[in-house]
Amino acid sequence: MTHYKIYNKTEDLPDSWNDLTTHDVLLQPAYLKGLESASPNNIQCFYIGVFINDELVGIALIQRVQLYLKDMFRDSGVSCVKTFVKDNLSKVLKGNILVVGNLTHTGQHGLYFDGKKIDPNTFYNEIFKGLEELKSKIKAENNKTIRLVLVKDFFLNDTFIDENFFQSKKLHKASVQPNMIMNVLGDWSCNQDYISCMKKKYRDRYKRAKKKLNSITCSEMDLEMVKANSKLIHDLYLNVSDNAKFNTFILPENHFYHCKLRLKEKFKVFGYYLKDELIGFFTLILNNNHLETYFLGYDHEHQYPNQLYLNMLYDMAQFGIENKFQSIVYARTAMEIKSSVGAKPKPMVMYLKHTNIILNAILKQVFRFMNPSKEWEERHPFD
Repeated sequence: MTHYKIYNKTEDLPDSWNDLTTHDVLLQPAYLKGLESASPNNIQCFYIGVFINDELVGIALIQRVQLYLKDMFRDSGVSCVKTFVKDNLSKVLKGNILVVGNLTHTGQHGLYFDGKKIDPNTFYNEIFKGLEELKSKIKAENNKTIRLVLVKDFFLNDTFIDENFFQSKKLHKASVQPNMIMNVLGDWSCNQDYISCMKKKYRDRYKRAKKKLNSITCSEMDLEMVKANSKLIHDLYLNVSDNAKFNTFILPENHFYHCKLRLKEKFKVFGYYLKDELIGFFTLILNNNHLETYFLGYDHEHQYPNQLYLNMLYDMAQFGIENKFQSIVYARTAMEIKSSVGAKPKPMVMYLKHTNIILNAILKQVFRFMNPSKEWEERHPFD
């Protein structure tokens, strides 16, 4: 018999959850515990297991997200955030939503099922039963109505997509910004191999960027260093996060510490120092054969003159190449500069449905704002 079970805490997850998700660190209890321990204030995590008799055959991360204007529009100085835009967006997104997936990270890291043991339709049917139970639970315990259901993120050819099921539930299919991914070539054994493959224009750009670092050095931070610098790391993260036109969450100050605490050597924090002062950082998740770039931050004073962001992208590539990863996942945003270091855009979609019939009809227009399709020029750095 097929059935589902909802879990409120990672401590309650069955041991078989870990066994089923060995392919993806971001679905394993260690990462989920770190996220749960230091999630944004407006995000609450739930977990659904799908069973055939007593065997776990599928899982899903569910996030209850409370969206309000202060969370979505934190920088009132951004010119595109006008009153009428805020008002229209708030009508659709304001309030409580349920996300099947991880809102804090790009990619399909929210669900998995064993296709040899359960078909997609049966799996999703159980997940959506679980969503209905969660809606009732949230209404009863918090007197909050779930306004929107969102299932994220899928590549276009993702085997976990079940178009027939999503259509039967009247979910809209919406395109989102692409995931920028660089495949590591088989003959790249060191960073110099990567640089040598570049066209002269891009080799020169690499050299200029490195030269502009001047006396700034980059080194890995261990757990105690991350803990001791949590406030500064968070401030540097906010410098970047608050500059975004649209945001759905703010990471808490202890987030990176808890990620490092739970993931240990699978979570890397690299700091940039000028005369022993931390002026920037980036984080990485070592996800089997894939290197997942995570959050970063920097001091605005040094970003442009020292090309900190570009140097971070190069250093992420170097780490991935030297540690034999198959790909470096740069995630979405800043597509042009990421393509200049070798990342390629991989289109992604998500599925969503609003409880209000009228508002449901304008969801695609809302997502065009959240994921602007502005023209950008893809760069081709390799010969």
